[in-house]
Amino acid sequence: MARAHVEEPEQVRLSDGSLARVVPSRFAGGWELEVDGTPQSHVDLDDPAHLHFEYIARMGAVIDLLRMPRQPLTAIHLGGGALTLPRYVEHTRPGSRQQVIELEQPLVDLVRARLTLVRGAQVRVRIGDARAVAAKLPAGLSGAADLVVSDVFAGAQTPAHLTTVEYYRVLAGLLAPEGVLLVNVADGAGLAFARRQVATVRAVLPQAIVLAEVQTLKGRRFGNLVIAASMSPLPTAWLPRLMAAGPHPAKVAEGRELDEFVRSATVVTDADATASPKPSATLFER
Repeated sequence: MARAHVEEPEQVRLSDGSLARVVPSRFAGGWELEVDGTPQSHVDLDDPAHLHFEYIARMGAVIDLLRMPRQPLTAIHLGGGALTLPRYVEHTRPGSRQQVIELEQPLVDLVRARLTLVRGAQVRVRIGDARAVAAKLPAGLSGAADLVVSDVFAGAQTPAHLTTVEYYRVLAGLLAPEGVLLVNVADGAGLAFARRQVATVRAVLPQAIVLAEVQTLKGRRFGNLVIAASMSPLPTAWLPRLMAAGPHPAKVAEGRELDEFVRSATVVTDADATASPKPSATLFER
């Protein structure tokens, strides 16, 4: 039985002074990576296809529909965490080529030591700021990625410079013509931040859908929304399968509904960007 190399929580201090630790998951089995008490990632070493966090499961449902089943992908992940999605991609599509950009070397060292990757996985980790490193990736990756995932948090917030139209232009330049960008957006009541994020992504990649829990998409509770976007039309056949994949209650917004969602929302630029909203201090209480 695969397990982490730790019985008691171990922790490392990150550059901003926060503490990252790997702890057993109390509710889902496997392990969780926490940063200052905020759950960042869940990993099941015995079953990498087990995606416990709802927004990660929604991302996994989109990834399942890229290209042909089991076909290897070229993927770039901004934000490493516990490498949950790289593990999923390797498990479901062996032989995929993956790049991970993570700011914190101590975090990478902790995850590698405590939650080891399967032998032979082609996952390269690059250390540095997500935007800066993405802009300097090897030329061979430009226009070559089937999948780019932006899921970057400093504590419980996405940094402002990773929310702008300039940032998304960098990511769009990495995508193959039919490649898909996935963005994790966390927001609360009213969804003012999320609406601007959808408008900003669509200014660069006009073909987009949003996946979320129903009450979150209505702005009634703090939660995560997943934006899936591309230069090429996302096949309409995806929608019933995405709904069926869950988690439930699920909602996929597209077309006119998405137009209404972003109506009057302005595109975020480097000049006016802000970090994502902080969740309630009690949201992640165990």
